Amino acid sequence: MRIVRLVLAALAVLVLGAIVYLVVAPPDLIRIGANYSAKIVCSNFFLAGRDPDEVLAVDVQAPGHPLLRLMRVDVDDSEGTVRAGLFGIAGGGVAVNRPGRGCTTLSGGDRDRLAVVDAPPQVAEPAPDVLWPEGGLVEPADDAALAVVLDDPALVGPGMRAVVIVRDGRIVAERYGDGFGPDTPLLGWSVTKTVTAALIGRAVREGHMEVAQPADFEGWTDSGRGAITIADMMGMASDLAWNESYGSVSDVLRMLYLEPDMAGFAASMPLDAETSAGPGEVFEYSSGTTVMLARQWMDALDDPAMAADYPRTALFGPLGMASAVMEMDAAGTFVGSSYMYATARDWARFGQFMAQRGVWNGRSLLPVGYVDWMVDPHPASGGEYGRGQVWLRPANAWMGGDDPELPADGFYMNGHDGQSISVIPSEDLVVVRLGLTPSDQRYKVANLIDAVIAATAE
Repeated sequence: MRIVRLVLAALAVLVLGAIVYLVVAPPDLIRIGANYSAKIVCSNFFLAGRDPDEVLAVDVQAPGHPLLRLMRVDVDDSEGTVRAGLFGIAGGGVAVNRPGRGCTTLSGGDRDRLAVVDAPPQVAEPAPDVLWPEGGLVEPADDAALAVVLDDPALVGPGMRAVVIVRDGRIVAERYGDGFGPDTPLLGWSVTKTVTAALIGRAVREGHMEVAQPADFEGWTDSGRGAITIADMMGMASDLAWNESYGSVSDVLRMLYLEPDMAGFAASMPLDAETSAGPGEVFEYSSGTTVMLARQWMDALDDPAMAADYPRTALFGPLGMASAVMEMDAAGTFVGSSYMYATARDWARFGQFMAQRGVWNGRSLLPVGYVDWMVDPHPASGGEYGRGQVWLRPANAWMGGDDPELPADGFYMNGHDGQSISVIPSEDLVVVRLGLTPSDQRYKVANLIDAVIAATAE
């Protein structure tokens, strides 16, 4: 019995030591998991009005790393905070909601480190009795063939939350998953990158910057990085070292969930020693690149208050995207790579704006020819990516197996876990598909696009 007691005492000491270690100095993977859990629950609760327990279980734990199943969250509605941790105690995850700005991750939990930003101006709700997109009235077409397509679970995909079909500038059909509807803001993930490119276009149109200009970050001039231009970065050809993988403590996860100044972290990366090719020569997809682009257009405006309101005053307001919220990091930079919420109908407005080459209500909001430049294949990408944060192949078209042959003029905004806006100009077609569909589901949105084209063919 004495030996048993000694063994139990030793185990107790080990367990206590492990708990103290996890609380005092948690590994980065646990910190990432805690901050990710807090951020996703925070945005979905405060922006989308969803139940936090459901968000934790469905959005965070079910599709993610096994470690996430051990995360627990605590929501303080009055303080506008969500705290998360392994078993509720380890990792120190904190996200803070700021009215009109969405949620921001606080690495380390110090709210005083947040950049001070006022609530943004409101975007007027579209008139409910005016047809979409000028107003909020949607009159779906009585199209039996299209209804068959959208009622096919295989075509809309597992975890579908919203599908909106725009034909000839009008919403002709839409479907929503259980618990979601036309008024539910949904996360676009990397679809946000194309919105960042559009904001750069607005800044160019207004004379604040040029895509040919060198990017301007501290320490770049004397390090060889001074030759990197905005255009190089928009085409994902900066030649900066970057790891975009999502299975470990990679650069992208460290940036999103451990770094208060995301653009500063991304800008600290050296030139890629493995390529030795120089800017503009090698394609490497990088969310860090797009956050740096957000920092560049914000700095180009000179006035921080103007920059903080710019997405709404320069883009969301003119397009009538009243639900759209692009979120910031703790340093006050828009997370232009990943964090924008909007209803599916407002995402469709942005897709239609791109289909119309940046013209809205007869007014050119982007430089003439800018969208054509965006969708021009960047030479470094092998024809897969445009010059302006746009894919030239639909999401997961590279998974293997047979792919439908889609019109050659199509371009695509693709995001993590099955987000997509597909623009097919020759068909006057925009297809928005949003959901929670991890890549291991092997879903291909190209099949949905193909079926919609066939069903709506005149």
